[in-house]
Amino acid sequence: MTEAPLRAIPHGFDSRALADIDSRLASIEEKERLRVLLAVESGSRAWGFPSPDSDYDCRFLFLRRRDDYLSPWPLRDVIEQPMEGELDVSGWDLGKALKLLLKGNAVVVEWLTSPIVYRGDPEVRGQLLNLARAFSSRTGIARHYLHLGEKQRRSYFADDKPVRLKKLFYALRPAAALRWLRLHPDAAIAPMHFPTLMAQCDPPAELAALVEALIARKAETRELGEAPLPQPIVRFVDDEFALARETLPASSARLDPAARSAAEDLFRRAVDRHAP
Repeated sequence: MTEAPLRAIPHGFDSRALADIDSRLASIEEKERLRVLLAVESGSRAWGFPSPDSDYDCRFLFLRRRDDYLSPWPLRDVIEQPMEGELDVSGWDLGKALKLLLKGNAVVVEWLTSPIVYRGDPEVRGQLLNLARAFSSRTGIARHYLHLGEKQRRSYFADDKPVRLKKLFYALRPAAALRWLRLHPDAAIAPMHFPTLMAQCDPPAELAALVEALIARKAETRELGEAPLPQPIVRFVDDEFALARETLPASSARLDPAARSAAEDLFRRAVDRHAP
């Protein structure tokens, strides 16, 4: 029995934005002659700390026609659409996603676990999640969050000047993911939803209360303004980044043959069943 297509839209979601996203995905399929396998929200709305004017960041995985993969002149494995208003839509070929997934690319993992799903095939997502749990590089994922978090830390609040408070989340989330991974040594996939992530990484009580208040304020206002950097956030972010730098092993460039075989099998089966 075939499972129903995936669709997970939160209550109160803007119906016009949803219609625009559905229309854009259908247009991409027709114009590019491909099949969208999974389309999700990937930005602050999915992370659980949106503002009233947050963009809609739709990301998707796709398959081209079988003959397109047999050509000596392969088509691009990325589709990028010009941003229109609050709508940002782009996607990756399934082959590209598989390669990055096995290297420990946390972006792919987050797409697979997004709580907001515009459309998708449940079998393909389930197979990709199983592959991620079995073979994705835990060290690679941790290093992804470390590099992302340190970049945000340097970019937005590397000195003693007042900081834009909404930017705090972009260093807090990687720090919380690193802490979650450290506290869950047998897991490689941290929750994408930030409030859930925070709740599961045992944060200091002072930090938890501060973050909860910031999320509530961000949901009500377009701009949180600037303020001195909150010290509980400074300590949490800097301590987690320092600990990760000290303890993370070097990433291995060698791909597990079993992982490659499993990914190839998944790709071939997806082409057989879902390629347009």
